[in-house]
Amino acid sequence: DEPTNDLDIHTLNLLEEFLMNFEGCLLVVSHDRFFMDKLVDHVFVFEGEGKIKDFYGNYTEYYRNRLAEEARLNRQKLAEVRPEVKKQPEKPLMRKPTYKEKTEFESLEKDIAHLETLKAGLLEKMNSGAYTPAELEQISRNYGIAEAEIEEKTNR
Repeated sequence: DEPTNDLDIHTLNLLEEFLMNFEGCLLVVSHDRFFMDKLVDHVFVFEGEGKIKDFYGNYTEYYRNRLAEEARLNRQKLAEVRPEVKKQPEKPLMRKPTYKEKTEFESLEKDIAHLETLKAGLLEKMNSGAYTPAELEQISRNYGIAEAEIEEKTNR
C-alpha cells in the first residue's frame, strides 16, 4: 500500500535493497515511477474495459514505447486523412533514338546479361562451401562489383 508515501529515505532505500535482492516474484502496485523502475522488469498495464497490456521492461520503457506508438498512429491517421494529390506527369515529347543511342542500348543489354550470369555464378560459388575464407572474401568482393556495375548500367 504505497510504502514510498510514508517511509523516510533511509528506510525506503533499505526496502528497495531488500526487494531487489528478493529472489521470488513481486507484484508491485505503485504511483512512484522511480521506485517501480528500480524494481520491475515486466509491467502489466490495465488499460480499462478489461484490457491488460503485457510489456517486458520497466515503466519508463513502457511509457516511451507508448508515446512512440501513439506518434506512429497519429502520423498514420494524418496520412489517411490527407491523401496526396498526385500531379499528372507531363508526357515528354517522344523522339526516335539516334543510331549511337541504339548501339549503346544494345551494348548495355549484352553487358547486363553477362554481368547477371557472372553474378549468378559467384553466388553459386559462395553458397557451395568449397572455398576458403580468403577465397570467399574475394568472391564476395567480385559479387559486389558485379552488382554495382549492373545497377550503374541499368540506371543508364
